[in-house]
Amino acid sequence: MLLVALTGGIGSGKSTVSQRLAARGAVVIDADKIVRELQRAGSPLLDRLAERFGAGIIREDGELDRPALAAIVFADDQALADLNAIVHPEVRTEIAMRIAAETDTDHIVVVDTPLFEVTSDVEFAAVVVVDVPPDLAVERLVGQRGLSEPDARARIDKQVGREERRAKADRVIDNSGDLTALDAQIDELWEWLRARPVPT
Repeated sequence: MLLVALTGGIGSGKSTVSQRLAARGAVVIDADKIVRELQRAGSPLLDRLAERFGAGIIREDGELDRPALAAIVFADDQALADLNAIVHPEVRTEIAMRIAAETDTDHIVVVDTPLFEVTSDVEFAAVVVVDVPPDLAVERLVGQRGLSEPDARARIDKQVGREERRAKADRVIDNSGDLTALDAQIDELWEWLRARPVPT
């Protein structure tokens, strides 16, 4: 197994890169999808979130009202810290289990995560960062996800800084261009990963 971290700020297009790596044969462990699975209706984790943040974060169908929760935590540093303290350990455990299941394979395993914190105890063979200028990230969040510009900027400001993220990278994918330019970089990245020795 060759274990790779894929990260990038909100609005960077990290999920697009992840999907394209999967299409080339990577096994993707998606932290965001894991969070959604762990927070499904009736789950113990969702109960803990409701206990901390109130019943208003639960929709009528029993599922998590993500915008309602986001409105709370992105306006309050302590609330965000509490959210992370509740969610991160659960996500970390699930990621570790999925990595363990791939240990004896020769797969390129990509852990797609916006946060280094949930993989701080994992040793990666390579770290790949998807990068775009902050103004472009804001433009995408407003145009594609319907966020207001102040909300988009607030969410970006709560994340690890761009330069700090880039400093940890073995490879940086510039996703400020079109899909043709992105695919060319992913092809190059894929060949680079395939050429790397699998740790024994």
